[in-house]
Formats: sequence, structure tokens, C-alpha cells
Amino acid sequence: MIEVRAHASLSAIAEAEWDALDGASAPFLRWRWLDALERTGCVGGATGWHPHHLTFHEGGRLVAAAPAYLKENSEGEFVFDHAWAAAAERMGKAYYPKLVLASPFTPATAHKLLVARAADRPRLLPVLAEAIAKIVAAEQLSSAHVLFPPEAEAVALAEAGMAHRLGLQFQWRNDGYATYDDFLGRFGSKRRHQLRRERRAIEDQGVRIETLRGDAIGPDVLEAMYGFYTSTVDKFAWGRRYLRRELFEELGGRLRDDVEIVVARRSAGGAPIAGALNLAGDGVIYGRYWGAREDLPFLHFNVCYYHPIEECIARGVGAFEPGAGGEHKLARGFSPTVTHSAHLVTDRRLDAAVREFLGREREAIRAAASDPGVAFRGGR
Repeated sequence: MIEVRAHASLSAIAEAEWDALDGASAPFLRWRWLDALERTGCVGGATGWHPHHLTFHEGGRLVAAAPAYLKENSEGEFVFDHAWAAAAERMGKAYYPKLVLASPFTPATAHKLLVARAADRPRLLPVLAEAIAKIVAAEQLSSAHVLFPPEAEAVALAEAGMAHRLGLQFQWRNDGYATYDDFLGRFGSKRRHQLRRERRAIEDQGVRIETLRGDAIGPDVLEAMYGFYTSTVDKFAWGRRYLRRELFEELGGRLRDDVEIVVARRSAGGAPIAGALNLAGDGVIYGRYWGAREDLPFLHFNVCYYHPIEECIARGVGAFEPGAGGEHKLARGFSPTVTHSAHLVTDRRLDAAVREFLGREREAIRAAASDPGVAFRGGR
């Protein structure tokens, strides 16, 4: 018999127990990261993200857990269901609150069911699906959404009755490159020339770019990065300042091992003119936020793409996932990559409409991702 418990704060779960679970090594799923989001007010309160974490106990022992939130909106999820909410409203149905299993504001694939033993995950995924359905019914929620799980996890949840959705991202994979020039060798001559020209433009402007880790991430860099982050999100109507200044302060303390900050300067030791906040995982770098106080040609590409790729090659990192969106990444060596999510919608009419839409969407996504070699085309 497996007992499922819901927790209104991660602090109710022992850090050591959570971090010992398989899957919790992803930087955005570590206890300290999720706890910091709560303590600094990035979730909770008026954000629309209310912690509702799930733990699974068998024989008094923690066997699994899942990061979960009750949501009052559809913001910060990167798997867009605004049209579903609008359809529910037209039907006279309330769409919020809903249940979301995810790491907040993070469109990155990782296990959403963390387990004590990896071998038990197939056995426990149907238990998760059943628990989700019971929570939705007991709390009279419209729906539940498991965002960015691995494919096998999404398929298992679909087999247990949830609807399977596909998405598309553009990600970089290290195919054993020894140098950055090896990577450029994958392109035709025209594209190689373009990429070299874009990198050289920054050097010609006297801009220096470096990646900072650990103790090298000082308060001045964190303050600059917070400014870059806020200026970027403020440019867009849909932008939300979820990350608070207090969280950036934590990046220089307990969270320092989870992050890498790429900074661009005019001179060694000078004030940063641009920066990118990346998360560091096991063999993967996750691109998250960027910003700049100078508008220079190709500065974004260099800070957010070219420099991190060169760093991955130099350090033998296997993958770089820069986040959602951006077909312009194709021309810069990123390959189309399918992402997954699983959804439970309680209203039968809305569920039928959603499933019909998802069937057509899956066909379109698979067609778009069917030729991974497209990333290296663009002129010979």
C-alpha cells in the first residue's frame, strides 16, 4: 500500500531524503533550488504558483516524490494551454486552479517523478497518474499537467489515461568535438563563414566574454545579472519578474554550484555589459536568462550560444539546452528536439477537444523534427 501526501512547502520534506532520490540531481530539481524559490518569494503569494509537492511512502519509507504546484494562471510554464482555458471559460467552466508538476519557469526535460530506486519508476508511474486523478477530483481542479518529463515517463502517464503532448525545442549536442573548429566543420562553407564573422564582430568591438563559476561570481556580477534579467522581461508584455533580487543573492551562496554566468565586458575587470545565467547539470548546461545594457550586433548570439558551445567543447560537456523557442538556433548548430508533457482534463467535452488537437499537433511536431541534419544546412 502506497500512501500519498501533499505538502504546502518543500521545507516539510527532509533535504537529504529529497536529494537522495533518482532525478533530483538536475539543478532545477534539487531541494536547495526549489526551497530557495519558496523562501525568496519567487513562488507563492501573488505569483499564482502555490507549492503542493507530492511524496509517496511505502512501508513508512519515502519511495518517490514530485515537485507540484497549484496554479492560478498559465504563466511561466512554457507548455501553453491558454486556448484550453479560454475554451473552458466559453463552456462556463472554471479552469483555475489547476495542478502542475514541474520546476517553475524551467522548460527543461528531467524526471518529474523522483524515485528512491530508478528500477521502481515504471512501477510507480501508474501510481503517480492515479494520485494525480484523485487530487484533481478531491480538490475540484479542472486539470493536471506534467511538464517536460522524459519521453518514457510521458508515455507511461499516457498509458495510464493522461493525454500526451509534444513540443519542440532546439538543443545542441556534443558529437565528440575536440575544438570549436571541429564543430564548425559540420557546416557548409557559407554558414561557417557567417558564424566566424558573427564571432569576430564582438572581438572587433573589443568585447571580452568569459564564464564565471563558484567564487568568481561576486556580488557585482549578481547585481548586474539581476539588472539584465529584469530589463529583458520588462521588454515583453508577457514578461513576469518571477525571480526576485533575493534569489540572485542566493546564487552567490548556497546555489553557487548550480549556476554559471557568462559575462561580456569592455575590459578585464570592467562592468559587465551583457550576461547570461545558465544552470549546470551532469553533462548538460541549461540556458535560462540573458540581458544586455548595450545593443551590439551579434552580442546575444555570442553570449548565449557561441561562448557556451565553445565552453562545452573545451570541458567535454555533452549537451547545451538554451531553452524554449527560436528557430534562428537551427542555423547556429542547434537541432530540433521533441519535448513531452502529459495532461489530465476533467471536463469530457474539453478533454475530447484537447485530445483531438494534440493528435494533429503531434503530427506537425514529428514532421518538423524528422530531419535533425537540418541544423547543419545553409550553403556549401
